[in-house]
Amino acid sequence: MGAELRGVGAGVYDRWTALWNGELRLAAEIMAPEFTLRYAQAGTEVFDEVRTPERLAEVIAQWRAMRGPGLRFEAEGVAVADLEPAGGTVSGLVARPYRASFVDADGAVVARSGTDTLRITDGLITEVWSVSSGAAGRTFYPG
Repeated sequence: MGAELRGVGAGVYDRWTALWNGELRLAAEIMAPEFTLRYAQAGTEVFDEVRTPERLAEVIAQWRAMRGPGLRFEAEGVAVADLEPAGGTVSGLVARPYRASFVDADGAVVARSGTDTLRITDGLITEVWSVSSGAAGRTFYPG
């Protein structure tokens, strides 16, 4: 796969990350009208029933409110992409590690790592697999 398609995949992942950082309007732009979320970490059961961009934006807003204003997601490492051109868009998979950080009740910054894999169909995200290190987890990269 060429560098151009890899760049497109990283761009979709960057917009996915921006959505989680509060740019909620992106849900309507990057998500398919109906999709599936598969979150493995404890405490994320609310995502099991999310199927529309509107509901995803609502749940992300609730998630952000619960964690407070210091919640921040950042892509880490290199995106791995298996994409094919599809009628002017792309289809396939993009995976990349991420870091989530927030300020806990004691004022300490807590950081956790995870990996999200996005299935892209005709340029829109149709399925997400997400695995994180969880509440007692750690980060992949020092920082």
